[in-house]
Amino acid sequence: MKRVLFVCVENSNRSQMAEAFARHHGGQSIEACSAGSRPSGTINPKAVRLMAELGISLEGQRSKSLNEIDGRFDVVVTMGCGDSCPWIPTPRREDWALPDPRSLGDDGYRAIRDQIGVRVRQLLDSLQ
Repeated sequence: MKRVLFVCVENSNRSQMAEAFARHHGGQSIEACSAGSRPSGTINPKAVRLMAELGISLEGQRSKSLNEIDGRFDVVVTMGCGDSCPWIPTPRREDWALPDPRSLGDDGYRAIRDQIGVRVRQLLDSLQ
């Protein structure tokens, strides 16, 4: 099983969606986690609603700190958080410079959601 960690600042939008996509598409072959460098403590209701449009639930996920994450990861993906994302040892690191969609309208938010979905599928394909 491959372990993947998605990191953004608040762990309420981008990294939560990426974790959900990875769990949904990766099945039993992927353990997906997400965390934030300064977590908000909540998942954006817009993320919950717009992922549900795709039939993907964020139920069971919560906004958490990097301090709560243990173990080694095969891949760490930072989500455009720059210097706010600390270095996490991993054999593979990617930075997806995606804007935070929290203040976007539904169409803009969906565009970021869909970009994340495409990138997660590409990442999963590369891990097979």
